[in-house]
Amino acid sequence: MQRHELGAFLRHRRELLRPSDVGLVASGRRRAPGLRRDEVAVLADMSTDYYERIEQGRGPRPSPSMLGAIARALRLTLDERDHIYLLAGHEAPPRHCSLGYADAGLMCVLDSLAPAVPALILDDLDNVVAQNPLNVALLGPIARAPGRARNFLWRWFTGGELRARYLADQHDTLGREHVADLRVTLGRRHEDEAVRSLVAELSAVSAEFREVWALQEVAVRRTTRKVLIHPQVGRLDLECDVVISPPSGQRLVLSRPQPGSGAGERLEMLAVLGTQTFLDPSCSR
Repeated sequence: MQRHELGAFLRHRRELLRPSDVGLVASGRRRAPGLRRDEVAVLADMSTDYYERIEQGRGPRPSPSMLGAIARALRLTLDERDHIYLLAGHEAPPRHCSLGYADAGLMCVLDSLAPAVPALILDDLDNVVAQNPLNVALLGPIARAPGRARNFLWRWFTGGELRARYLADQHDTLGREHVADLRVTLGRRHEDEAVRSLVAELSAVSAEFREVWALQEVAVRRTTRKVLIHPQVGRLDLECDVVISPPSGQRLVLSRPQPGSGAGERLEMLAVLGTQTFLDPSCSR
């Protein structure tokens, strides 16, 4: 591990960023340009002391998942992400492997959409790697959940909470769309243990998943219409667009209100109400 080189690189990247670059609102006077260490720590979901020790070259070697979270917080490119893995003494992960990292270009769009449009970023296994605040208010805090609970497909087929937020008439169609997309990923990454493990675990715990998987449907998810029933603001008719980043294979899913449905006004109300309703104890660290 090249501790001092890693710390110097992270510090340099932090000092180049402004709060507005990462979706934060600047408050008070700043003694130095760039983000503060505590802001990076919040964005990476770690303690300020832990991040400070890494940047100062005196902390323990960060795990691959921690490096992914730091890369997401600092909006690093894939090349920059790979660089900090190597400085930390880890092999750079495959480009399709997120490990908490969200594509920098997609994160920029996610931040810009934050005030009014719910959006999240998924990897090609449907792991949620980032959400903006309005998406958290819409679906709950998925990106910070541990293990499989961060996977959209896992939540869909093994628990009722996420599925209950969608109109019941759409459950079958939405489930089949996600499974057909997963089969595309399996075809592309057929020797990848991560894909095979997800399919095997879902098959073991969900009879419904086994039935849908047996249909052999293959289709990349693109634009689709969804209806959500939100407990605070009611029915939301949404047009969901999927934007894929070629370098990482990650997908930005943004939800636009369907014209004339009143969903736009209800999303504005949801933005004011915030995320307090969806503080899920199982997602805390």
